[in-house]
Amino acid sequence: MTTAAFLPDRRPAVVLLHSSMSSRSQWAALMSAHERDYRFLALDLLGYGKAPFPDAAMRASFSLAHEVEAVQAALAAQLAPDEPFHLVGHSYGGATALRLARTAPGRIRSLAVFEPVAFHLLEESDAGRAEVGAVIAAIEAAATPEEATRRFIDYWNGPGAFDALPAPVRERFTGQVAKVRLDFIALLGEPATLADMAAIGVPALVLTGRAGPASTRAVAGRLASALPHASSAQTPGGHMAPITHAADVNRALAAFLASVSQSPKS
Repeated sequence: MTTAAFLPDRRPAVVLLHSSMSSRSQWAALMSAHERDYRFLALDLLGYGKAPFPDAAMRASFSLAHEVEAVQAALAAQLAPDEPFHLVGHSYGGATALRLARTAPGRIRSLAVFEPVAFHLLEESDAGRAEVGAVIAAIEAAATPEEATRRFIDYWNGPGAFDALPAPVRERFTGQVAKVRLDFIALLGEPATLADMAAIGVPALVLTGRAGPASTRAVAGRLASALPHASSAQTPGGHMAPITHAADVNRALAAFLASVSQSPKS
């Protein structure tokens, strides 16, 4: 009897970070379609999916640094030390990806973000920042968690979107609104500026939905100009297009990954 030697997995690693009120499962279609070519690592961000909610000490000063530390801890269990990877993030996951790309620049092979909610990149006077500021104020002023969740969901998906959801889904989202509040605290407290984005020197793709809100379109436009090696593109759908128009978004992501994976520098 002979024992077959197991070959190392030579597929490029791709880390996937989801949006607020979502989970790693939002990337299921992308992973299923391209698992032959890539080793996907879809992670649950803190407070979502199977990831723990931030503890009391963390909540007292919650930041994107906490989120990135949790991501790095999860990756340490799945990747070899210093192993490079491609990085993909949507919305809050996109903002987290920007922080991670600056924290571990030597490990990032490429960066793709879909409407990252990096509102800290907008000036206080920017109309997009004012727009999202009004949403945050409405969430904070809401009389109940359900009303706060309605404000959040309807901003990203259109008026009436929350009430149109099945009751179990509404309940699940409402149970996550406490983490959404922490997400906004982390986003607005992030100290990185547009000038800091120049340190992300890898190939990058900045995606937006054609029907996305002004706030994230403003972020995406400024980010694409600030990143030194970025291209930008639009897909059908709005801010939640990675879920509502997954086929279109995944096609753009797969094309980008294919192009950077073939590059000698990747």
